[in-house]
Formats: sequence, structure tokens, C-alpha cells
Amino acid sequence: MASSRPRVRVLALLLMVLACVGQWSYGVEGWGADGHHATCLLAEVTSPKPATVDAVRSLLPDYANGSLASLCTWADDIRWQYKWHWTSALHFIDTPDFLCRYNYDNDCHNSYGDVDMCVSGAIYNYTSQLTSYRNSAHSISDPAMLEATARDQYNLTEALLFLAHFVGDVHQPLHVGFTSDAGGNTILVHWYRRKYNLHHIWDNEIINKAKTYYYNSNLQDMIDAIFTNITGDWVEQAKVWGECANDDISCPDIYATESINLACKWAYKNATPGSTLSDDYFFSRLPIVQQRLAQGGVRLAAILNRIFSPSKL
Repeated sequence: MASSRPRVRVLALLLMVLACVGQWSYGVEGWGADGHHATCLLAEVTSPKPATVDAVRSLLPDYANGSLASLCTWADDIRWQYKWHWTSALHFIDTPDFLCRYNYDNDCHNSYGDVDMCVSGAIYNYTSQLTSYRNSAHSISDPAMLEATARDQYNLTEALLFLAHFVGDVHQPLHVGFTSDAGGNTILVHWYRRKYNLHHIWDNEIINKAKTYYYNSNLQDMIDAIFTNITGDWVEQAKVWGECANDDISCPDIYATESINLACKWAYKNATPGSTLSDDYFFSRLPIVQQRLAQGGVRLAAILNRIFSPSKL
């Protein structure tokens, strides 16, 4: 009878390879699920106007039970499907290496050169779609005609879910990163004792470490702490965060410019390929992550209020 050991060794080798693939993955996800959930939950509790709450709930599918946060990762969940492959470029912006600046006209395009195909362009687009629907709602009195108009023009539920997700994405600094390393995806480093790409650390691992270290692995406790800052120490800053110039409904170019500046100052600094990132990196970068989550939540709330509860109509 043949020995089973060679088969066992092959299986063990395969498992090792799969483990390494997971640790060195290059996926671009925006904030991980926790980061997106936090952004949308913060938006839901940051000065929502009644008309905004009603409009958002009317656009959400029944199974969401009125919770935008429950579907804040939808744009990541679907983009691996063939139908949605085209949306991959909408999650990020590639900027020129080491210049630490962002320019919409030069940088907002996909790998084929199609313009407006970046996270800022997506925010402008889906803001516009939702605003067009709002304007129709005030000019069409027949509910059936309004629903038909919305259905013929856009899928407004998808527009809402894309907008909520992309506002989160643009606030993750490495989603506006350098072209050559795909926003840190090809920079492989050690995070304490594990191996990851730098982008993944900003998507997930800083938040995971914070939950474990400060919040007993409870994301809601972390969100509550950030909200306490929004209504306390950061309250004056938060009033400014939600504003856009020239009565614009959204201003993603500002958010993107902030992100590339933070990427250069904090994300890329001391994170060269093969380096080990541990306590020094974690403790100095966590405040950046927490503030970007707060800004994303405040700004998403402000955008939705300007779309669905405008003061000028």
C-alpha cells in the first residue's frame, strides 16, 4: 500500500501557500468592513434631518431595516462580479509618485484613460444623480410618475449605496496614493509579527489593533468614542468639515487633497518594503485614522442633508 505522507506534505505546502497569499494580498478595499460601517453609523447619528432620514430609508431595500450602515460595504461586495468590474477604478485615485498632490483633471481617470473614473468622480456623479431625483420630487406631483421617472433615469438605491461607500473610501489616505505602488498595495511590510501590504494595514489592521487595545474588540465602543469627540473636543472642527464652498453639495477634491497629504506625511513615512511597523507606527497613526473616520461620517451626513433637506428650494 502506498504511503500517504507525500500527499500530506503536498496538502501542508498548499495550505502554507494559501496562507501566504492571504497575508500578502494586494486587494484594494477602501476601509475594511469596520471602517465603512463606522463611517455610515457616524453619518446616521450626526445631525440627520427628518426629511433626510425619510428619503434614505425610502431608498434602502426592506432587508436593510432602515440602516444605511448595514449596506455600506455593498460597493466592495459586488465589484468582483463581472457586471460590476468597471466600478473598481471608482474606489481610489492614483497620483504622481512622491509629488504629494492631487489634481482632478490630471489624476481622475482609470487605467484606460477614461476621464472621471476615480473616487472623486464617482462622488460627483452619484451626488448629481440623487440631486436630480430630489429636484424631480419637487416638480412631479404624481407619485407613480415620479417613481417611473426615477426608474428610467437611475437606480437611486445603487446611487445612495455607492455614494456612502465612496465618501468612506476617499477618506482613507492610501486611497489617494502613489501610482507605482497602487496606494501602498505593493509595499510589503511586517505589521508586528504578521506580513501585510501597507494598504491593508490602513484599511483594517490599525482599526483592528485599536479595537483590541482600547475597546475590548467592540467596534461600537470605538464608534461611540469617535462620536463623543465629534460632539466634544472636535465640535468646532466638525462644523467646518461638513462645509463646501460655492454652495456645492459635495466637495471630494478637498477630501482627496487631504488624503494624499496624510498619505505622504503619515502612511508612507517609515514604511519601506520589508520594514517592521509596530507600536511607534500604531500609536502615532491611530489618531489620523480616527479623525478620518469622523470626517467621513460628518461629511456623508452633510452631503445627504444637502441632497434631501436643502435649505434653498
